[in-house]
Amino acid sequence: MADTTAPVGKSYPPVTYAVGREKIREYARAVGETNPLHHDVAAARAAGYEDVVAPPMFVVVYSSEAIGAAMFDPEVGIDMDRLVHGAQDFTWERVVVAGEEVTTTITLDEVRHVERVDLTYFVFGAQTTDAAGEVVSRGTWTNIVRGS
Repeated sequence: MADTTAPVGKSYPPVTYAVGREKIREYARAVGETNPLHHDVAAARAAGYEDVVAPPMFVVVYSSEAIGAAMFDPEVGIDMDRLVHGAQDFTWERVVVAGEEVTTTITLDEVRHVERVDLTYFVFGAQTTDAAGEVVSRGTWTNIVRGS
């Protein structure tokens, strides 16, 4: 895929996610998080939080609908049969707790073809904000598509 018409710079409509207590608990159990802040409301409140605290990588849960819309955008043209996960990189401004609503916006930041190895890199930027518009997290999702 040496030539691409992918719309670098395109931003996708924001996606709002209501952070649920049971979703946090389920995620924490699934990834083996045992910290009581992720499971026990009383422990979270004793630590100064309103409710249970989402593990940091819960970002993939509240961002998934937004990044999915971008990755499956026909204008981007990712060949899913040749896709491999490249990388994810996140920074957090603060934790997310149950009961919040957070909104994620995705932008296609870069499309780069490396001819020597016939790989195309699709790099998406993500920003998640809270109900007040304050940034909660930022991220980069890199997807690699192998050539034919």
